[in-house]
Amino acid sequence: MDANQALDELLTGRLKPGVYQWRVPAGTGAVGDTGWMERAGEHGWRPFYLDGRRARDKDAFLRACADAFAFPDWFGDNWDALEDSLTDLSWAPADHGYLVLYESWAELADADQASFRTALDVFAEAVASWRDTDTPMTVLLSSVGVEVAGVPRLT
Repeated sequence: MDANQALDELLTGRLKPGVYQWRVPAGTGAVGDTGWMERAGEHGWRPFYLDGRRARDKDAFLRACADAFAFPDWFGDNWDALEDSLTDLSWAPADHGYLVLYESWAELADADQASFRTALDVFAEAVASWRDTDTPMTVLLSSVGVEVAGVPRLT
């Protein structure tokens, strides 16, 4: 199954929500490309784009998350606050689910492996908390030649 088909399977509920590596479809590999966001929106999913290009440590990653998810002012800039916010999202309603594309994740993985693994754990907890609701969450790690051990591929 190619990347576009895999995304359609996820958005239509034929694949279970999770944290996945996703090889961006050919022709949509530019940073910030919004084609996937439009497709998610058409299926009632609320898309979030997390740009990791400048997130090389915990603090920069948390700031990037605060921007990407438009966290309220009460966001506490720590791992617990990130998990609390990702399992709330009351300020960002969705009809069918939440779809996060984390692009350039290798910046954090290369510079601060411990923070990257914690980020993956927080995403996994958030996905698990939404799994049995009407609005599940999926996190896609944009994969272009580099893979994360232990994270399945969406294909």
